[in-house]
Amino acid sequence: MLQKCEGIVIRTTDYGETNKIVTLYTREWGKIGVMARGAKKPNSRLSAITQLFTHGYFLVSRGSGLGSVQQGERISSFRSIGKDIFLTAYASYIVELTDKCTEDKKPNPFHFELLFQTVNYLNEGYDPVILMHIYEMKMLNSMGLYPILNQCSVCGSTDGHFSFSIREGGFICERCLGKDPYHIKISQVTVKLLRLFYYFDLSRLGNISVKEETKVELKNVITAYYEENSGLYLKTKKFLNSMDKFRKDF
Repeated sequence: MLQKCEGIVIRTTDYGETNKIVTLYTREWGKIGVMARGAKKPNSRLSAITQLFTHGYFLVSRGSGLGSVQQGERISSFRSIGKDIFLTAYASYIVELTDKCTEDKKPNPFHFELLFQTVNYLNEGYDPVILMHIYEMKMLNSMGLYPILNQCSVCGSTDGHFSFSIREGGFICERCLGKDPYHIKISQVTVKLLRLFYYFDLSRLGNISVKEETKVELKNVITAYYEENSGLYLKTKKFLNSMDKFRKDF
């Protein structure tokens, strides 16, 4: 039975000499895998539509097992990302995170829109570091993680200066710092941004200008929280870290 869906290619795997297994994150069905027969051939009608990050409409034959894509219509290939190795690295991390954090065949139009908006903003030239951190914060719930960002995670206080406690799973006020000697000191700007990234609607994103020292704080908190709670070790994140080190050295 042929059905049409809107999707974004988040992973491709070569299968045999000419075929690909393509993982799509779709608006209608969530994450699905499909066989793209002959897609590795240069003259294949499926070659362009099955490239990583491609956003399009796909005509899919679905059954109880692995479906197959029959044809597609490209909406956007996000050309700016494809031309920039750094943007490609950030986009690769975002789609790998999507792949690892979502279940097969579980529709979630909100996540589809979030993925599309994030990749589209990357393509349009918004700050990739900030977009990455926003996406990381918004993917936490899909892993069953709910950081406490509206009050102290120990006493419930909503006022004063906050640090971040990995042990307590969220903000910790100055009066409770003794509960976690390993808390992470952060500025109040970082406090506001962590809360903003977690709660706000990405479609309302304007131009966010963030100082480098604030970006470092955001990275330290989000990375530590992920390492402690997510169980994820992504190749693309390791590459991003290597790339950042390379850029700083040169």
